[in-house]
Amino acid sequence: MRLTLPSLALGLLICQGALAGDGTTAIGGGLGGVLGNVVGQQIGGSTGAAIGAGVGGAAGSAVGARKGNRTEAALGGGLGSAGGSLIGGRLGGSTGSTVGAGLGGAAGGAIGNHLGDNDGGGKKKRRHRHHR
Repeated sequence: MRLTLPSLALGLLICQGALAGDGTTAIGGGLGGVLGNVVGQQIGGSTGAAIGAGVGGAAGSAVGARKGNRTEAALGGGLGSAGGSLIGGRLGGSTGSTVGAGLGGAAGGAIGNHLGDNDGGGKKKRRHRHHR
């Protein structure tokens, strides 16, 4: 636990700097992934940690994203957190799992939010346009 918080803070700073503009989504996905991972570890071991990280990363990314990008950010944050939790668990045990979930959630949420800004490959988002 002593190494978890400094590693998380460093990872969030790196991800936020790399994807400037998507920082709120990155922070939400990272923190959600870490919290979900810790709760999941207590309840169901490594499988519970991965599921908790995915749900937490998705929720945190969706809360941090802009209104039109929430679905993409949630998908990115959830997949990034779950994948980071599994990879980190293989490399560094429970601490690695927590750090991986935070970094994966931050990166995945920011990338998903960024892809949502590009209108998903050319789709136009028209919302209740009023004509005069």
